[in-house]
Amino acid sequence: MTATSRSPTLLRSPWTASFHGLLSEVEKNLLLVSPFVKLSKAQGIVAELEWRGVHQDIHVEVLTDLRPESALNGSTDLEAFVEMGRRLPSFGLTHLPSLHAKVYVADRKTAIVTSGNLTDPGLSGNLEYGVIFTDEPTVEKIRTDFEKYALLGARVPWEDVRALLDETRELKELLNKADRTIHRRARRAFKEKLAATRIRLLRHRAKGKTTSAIFSETILFLLSKGPLTTVELHPLIQRLHPDICDDTIELVIDGVHFGKKWKHRVRNAQQWLKREGKIRFDGERWHIAS
Repeated sequence: MTATSRSPTLLRSPWTASFHGLLSEVEKNLLLVSPFVKLSKAQGIVAELEWRGVHQDIHVEVLTDLRPESALNGSTDLEAFVEMGRRLPSFGLTHLPSLHAKVYVADRKTAIVTSGNLTDPGLSGNLEYGVIFTDEPTVEKIRTDFEKYALLGARVPWEDVRALLDETRELKELLNKADRTIHRRARRAFKEKLAATRIRLLRHRAKGKTTSAIFSETILFLLSKGPLTTVELHPLIQRLHPDICDDTIELVIDGVHFGKKWKHRVRNAQQWLKREGKIRFDGERWHIAS
């Protein structure tokens, strides 16, 4: 990513380097729009600005969703906003409960519009996608749009987040106490219902496609980005299909196999694709056949 680039650039996971590039460019105003924000990312942003010696000069504005549900389920760390407010002299926080966009803007020079939240999975773990804009009119339009959206939200002093943090901790403790008092039968019924729901979802997977077909399509998708060894393919496939790549169980649903034999089925898919002339093996890595 360069400041001189004028055309949009596609953003693929992991995009940590692109985010750090944006942080290295900001001079006056950093806009961070993300429903979920984790403490580790907030600390990293502050550390980057402090390392550059600009943390006292740059205004950092965060648009996020401060509903306690996000903090209770671990999607957001309220400590992140306390940390930023404590260490950044010019920090603003807006609560937008309907927020779903993920947008990051450095001044009017660079804007990243992506599916990734300001979390470790959002930047480097999940399969995310986005676009980087560096032409000033577009970046300015994006910033202006979200400055207008911010007017629809509630301005929250970061000091008030401390009280919200205390209340959330109390809620968590109450929730834990409630969980501990649930009758054993109710807990067992919950587990059974959860298992049944997972199987219902797997049935949707089993309709019209075998696991071999799913793995074949996934192998072609991954190899389209470049050659990979089988050892490199396995974790990428498991990340994309955790439900059918469970190393601990073996399920057969409507004649379709799911579970711990998934690597064997990946190997079968590789061999089938090779026989069909769709991929080739050079003795070390698999390639898309030309």
